[in-house]
Amino acid sequence: MQYLHTMVRVADLEASLHFYCDLLGLQEVRRKESEKGRFTLVFLAAPADEPRSTEQQSPELELTWNWDPETYTGGRNFGHLAYRVDDIYALCQHLQDNGVTINRPPRDGHMAFVRSPDGISVELLQAGEAREPREPWASMDNTGSW
Repeated sequence: MQYLHTMVRVADLEASLHFYCDLLGLQEVRRKESEKGRFTLVFLAAPADEPRSTEQQSPELELTWNWDPETYTGGRNFGHLAYRVDDIYALCQHLQDNGVTINRPPRDGHMAFVRSPDGISVELLQAGEAREPREPWASMDNTGSW
């Protein structure tokens, strides 16, 4: 068995690509558009996940955008996406500076949670050992749910 991807439906493809690519740093690896099915699939991968052959596909996030408007609720009901990051404080600051709410701040220097524009919970985990707790994160309260 090999993990292939996680699929999430998105309401606004451009807003989602901005969040996942521009802010989180994922890279688009391929895209499929289906005129007949009226949807677009965009596959994203983390930079540290080496691209592999088709048989050894890198773990990916599949964004599914249905061209006809739909309302999606309960984005958290599947769990969450998780990414290991080089500097949790720098990434959380970057996200916050770009209007993303840090739902569970990295008070412990190890873990934080944010949400995508579609309400998908994203866990950020510090690579290696936890960073020393520091402000403003150490005393920041949770916001909303994750």
